[in-house]
Amino acid sequence: MSRAALLVLADGRFPAGGHAHSGGAEEAVGAGRIRDAGDLATFCRGRLHTAGLVAAALAAAAADGADPLALDEAADARTPSPALRTAARRLGRQLMRAARATWPDPALDALAAARPRGAHQPVVLGLAARAAGLTLLDAAHAAAYESVSGPATATVRLLSLDPFDATAVLARLAPELDQVAARATEAARRCAAEGPAALPAASAPLMEIGAEAHAARPVRLFAS
Repeated sequence: MSRAALLVLADGRFPAGGHAHSGGAEEAVGAGRIRDAGDLATFCRGRLHTAGLVAAALAAAAADGADPLALDEAADARTPSPALRTAARRLGRQLMRAARATWPDPALDALAAARPRGAHQPVVLGLAARAAGLTLLDAAHAAAYESVSGPATATVRLLSLDPFDATAVLARLAPELDQVAARATEAARRCAAEGPAALPAASAPLMEIGAEAHAARPVRLFAS
């Protein structure tokens, strides 16, 4: 295992398309729910313990060798919003391109063939982590971090928020990121025996509603 591979996979400059997505932050800014660094911290904490936990568990299960098609169906079931499902598959398709170029692997090729329009991003992330020789916990950490780093980066552009303040939000969430990654890894290990039903299904209804409103807007800075 090369721990440096985790740095490559989680790097915001990895060409996986995440820069075009705000993780719901754009809609939250427009609705007045994010106005400053304090609001961003609250938003990111909520996202981490809901969508972030689900994504981390899916990624860890994929890294553990669970059936990616079954995980993709489980991701669909955990994503009520059609707009979020579309965004997740778009991100998964872009990540698949980057991962196959970086860490060629038959499992990535098989999923790309089975889901030509894109699999859910956390599932692809887990397979990419496995191809890179990373652990379940590594995959969970990458997914959990991605769930909050996207909104933090987006608010710098949306609000002209001080980048130092946005980065401080992420740094202060680090202990909770570790906790979420550990919970996700435990769930992924149960998934091996019990199937995808063992994975968390934490929900964030306001995020789902916001995603549908955002998708209907004629002018947007971010895709989601």
